[in-house]
Amino acid sequence: MEKSAPSPQFTPLGRDGLVDRVANLLGEAIIRGRLKPGSRLSESVIARDLGVSRAPVREAARLLESSGLVAYQPNRGFFVRKISARELDDLYELRILIETAAALRVVRGAPDAAIDTLAAQIEKLRAVSTPEAEMLTQMEADMEFHRRMIAASGNPRFSAIFDQLAKETELCVMVIGRLYGDPRWIADTHVPILEALRARDETAAKAAIEYHIGEARRLVTQQFRSLEE
Repeated sequence: MEKSAPSPQFTPLGRDGLVDRVANLLGEAIIRGRLKPGSRLSESVIARDLGVSRAPVREAARLLESSGLVAYQPNRGFFVRKISARELDDLYELRILIETAAALRVVRGAPDAAIDTLAAQIEKLRAVSTPEAEMLTQMEADMEFHRRMIAASGNPRFSAIFDQLAKETELCVMVIGRLYGDPRWIADTHVPILEALRARDETAAKAAIEYHIGEARRLVTQQFRSLEE
């Protein structure tokens, strides 16, 4: 008796914007844990499931490699990246540096309207800070606050780097399987950042960023080290 083919993970795609669409689908599957850290991205299987050739799958994998979600191993192919506690600590250190620099630029020259959008995002974060809300939804709302702050700095290089760091941060928290603190507490720790930016206080803005991201750094890396041990 013939074995039935395994059910596909993905549904077929059209041709428009194919590589980006494949990359988005694979990236979501990685962050949501459907593709586990260390698992191989089989170009042939993914191409078959999506109804495309292997070429756009390969190009999508290269995009994900540049975003930090995928790693290439010579003669073996692409694998979902495994991140160590040390790499995670380095990631948060870089976030502190970039977001502090962005916050100082906001203090010195961003329009009030740009800062007001941060207050609206805190309210959105609070709205999804419930036991019923999906963890990834809460993470995305958190990252969106930081993305808006960095965009308000007016430095597109900061934004480009942050987009990569945000994906890696989301992946790491999803690997842990829980948020690093109570969602309401996480929302509230954004308030001092907002207040410092509104007051145009460089010292307070720097301190608020260092505390907010520093606490996440401490708690997440601590849980990651526990998993490694």
